[in-house]
Amino acid sequence: MKKFRADLHVHTVLSPCAEVEMIPPLIVQTALELNIDLIAITDHNASANVSAVQKAAQGTTLKVLPGMEIQTREDVHLLCLFENLSELEIWQIEVDKSLPFTLNHAEFFGEQFVVDEQGEYIRTEPRMLLTSTHYSIDEVFEQVNILGGLVIPAHVERTTNGLFPILGLLSDQWPILGFEISRHTTPQQARLDFPSIGSYPLIQNGDVHRLNEFIGSTIFMLEEPTVNEIRKALEGKDRRQVFIENMPDKRHH
Repeated sequence: MKKFRADLHVHTVLSPCAEVEMIPPLIVQTALELNIDLIAITDHNASANVSAVQKAAQGTTLKVLPGMEIQTREDVHLLCLFENLSELEIWQIEVDKSLPFTLNHAEFFGEQFVVDEQGEYIRTEPRMLLTSTHYSIDEVFEQVNILGGLVIPAHVERTTNGLFPILGLLSDQWPILGFEISRHTTPQQARLDFPSIGSYPLIQNGDVHRLNEFIGSTIFMLEEPTVNEIRKALEGKDRRQVFIENMPDKRHH
């Protein structure tokens, strides 16, 4: 097994709430400086900048997984991770159909930029991304799993868009393998605050909207940095492991 330091919840300038510094070369550079081996690009209901970050990471030790943070009709955020771009592109087509056609108000929500691997402007996404899709939590699990992807409920303890404060329950219909907690809590506190977490594995990500929000506190022991291997780690299979360690840099506290 190899050790991979991960942050699987990273936004780019395509997310309206992300800062303008969140462009591919700076994302890659910052992750490498923090000895992070594995990231996922998870913009809000969108994925147009994933390939640009992957291109920016070519020739480095950083692995970039395709992903998305989807907002369900219950207003819950879910991380959707995929093995390759082709699966994500299929999912994006479905998500586009489920988004209400509302124009983004950039002066209120923020700009939504599609960029290339150097961070150069390509276009502006006109539709408002910071909104709920028509997909239910059940439907997201079903559709993403059909595509071979992995669904992890995001920042489950947060009052805004977190699973437990919003719904306060789990459904037996959701094939949950683990939960994400935010930088603002600890595994011990999250399990205390929300007993439904039980013995489910936890990951902790930066929900990175600014370069100084990377934390790299989630450690995977994997054969290789893939979604399938992450799934095995969450399931505790074949000696794969996942755990959260202290954040490695004082600036993240």
